[in-house]
Amino acid sequence: MRIAIAEFKQETNSFVPFTTTVKTFEDQYLYRGDDIFTAFGVARLEVPGALDALEEAGAQAVPLLATMAMASGTVERASFDILMTEILERLRAALPVDGVYLALHGAMIIEDEPDAEAEIVRRVRAELPAGTPITVSLDLHGHITSAMLQPDVAYIGYREFPHVDMYETGHRCAKLLVDWVKGRVKPVMALSKRHMVFSPDSARTTAPPLSDIVAEGRAMEERGEVLHVSLFPVQPWIDTPDLGFAALVCGEDAAKAQAAADKLAKMAWDRRREFEPDVTPLEEIIRIGLSEPGLTVASDSGDTPSGGAAADSTAVLAALLHARADQSDRISICTIVDAEAATEAARAGVGKTVTLQIGHKRSGLGDPLTVTGKVRTISDGSYVLEGQGAHGMAGEMGLTVVLAIGSIRVNLRSIPHFEWDLGIHHSVGLNPADAALVFVRSPSHFRVSYAPIAARIFLADTPGPTCVNMRRIPFTKVTRPFYPLDLAND
Repeated sequence: MRIAIAEFKQETNSFVPFTTTVKTFEDQYLYRGDDIFTAFGVARLEVPGALDALEEAGAQAVPLLATMAMASGTVERASFDILMTEILERLRAALPVDGVYLALHGAMIIEDEPDAEAEIVRRVRAELPAGTPITVSLDLHGHITSAMLQPDVAYIGYREFPHVDMYETGHRCAKLLVDWVKGRVKPVMALSKRHMVFSPDSARTTAPPLSDIVAEGRAMEERGEVLHVSLFPVQPWIDTPDLGFAALVCGEDAAKAQAAADKLAKMAWDRRREFEPDVTPLEEIIRIGLSEPGLTVASDSGDTPSGGAAADSTAVLAALLHARADQSDRISICTIVDAEAATEAARAGVGKTVTLQIGHKRSGLGDPLTVTGKVRTISDGSYVLEGQGAHGMAGEMGLTVVLAIGSIRVNLRSIPHFEWDLGIHHSVGLNPADAALVFVRSPSHFRVSYAPIAARIFLADTPGPTCVNMRRIPFTKVTRPFYPLDLAND
């Protein structure tokens, strides 16, 4: 059994002023052919999970291309076509194959196509003999459309948010594909949607109300009514028709699968008011962090790179300076992406005092902040994720400098990357466990790594293109009526 494998992942944010190019993918990773067998190392991600499942089944994996871009702006058509063309060329060269496994995100938008995943699947199918099965893994924040439901294609999404089951999702997808090729199953897909969005932190699978809906989905699987239930609270910061919560069910009986999807989507709709985020003013978080014992951790929710933002807002740093956190006897840690400032500080060298214009150079959403501090560390920005989920994944922050402004430590990096993990700080000599305050540019996943060491965790009401108040997002293309914009008081 020969199974082709490809990964092509990006999560789009419609409200940022920059685009995604081939370089954006290369900045994270771009692996080709047999390099895919070893490139991921021990990282617990979808492709390694799929490779292990195929090996367990005695199938031959035929790796094509694997790439991921950090969440960012709309994907340029020319860049999309460069990568898509290479995947298809490699697929043609690999034929014949018995099936294809694709690792996609689910919320990629191209300049001229709001449904990138439907296009990816359609173009892959066009290269294959009719009836060749394809399974696709998706992020739980995928934007699921009816156009994605194509013949001989089955989808399985992450079960967990915070995301801790990427490896397991890839493994499930490849196992389903093997069973399909061997004739053990004949999957059909059913989709049910509601036009509503929530703050990601309010839609954790570990807490109600979503945990209750997840439990019902797992019970459906255990009762044998369906094969796989996937719930998609969706990436809320994209502006496209039919945006909303999706229940996507894989089964062998079309009617049962549709009934299950409809029931789960209705459960989410009926409890929509329970998804309101619990946010705290930035100034209040800083007051508590500087005055209370133990570590205070807060999400800089408005400017999170894992949601597609530039991660260059100075709102947190300015508030820390205003509250005189630089004069505290305990340190505070925050991050800013600013390649120019990092380069200037690195040129000065470790131990030197520098005055820099920091922030807002990529987003253009404000004026840079003038700060003076001492360069404590210079790093190439390479690190390894330590926490559960993407454990072992290689991370790249580009040239990175730790700037000390009194008791404030600014992790100043050149490339946006996930801030889920303690590794971004450990790699440059910072220990969040010893701090009074740590601000994390992550909407929710940071809880996995920080909960064990935090005395308290807050969601800060900070500005930016990933803000948690959905009523402040300037949607123009979504299908109306749309919750919570139109139905807040229904």
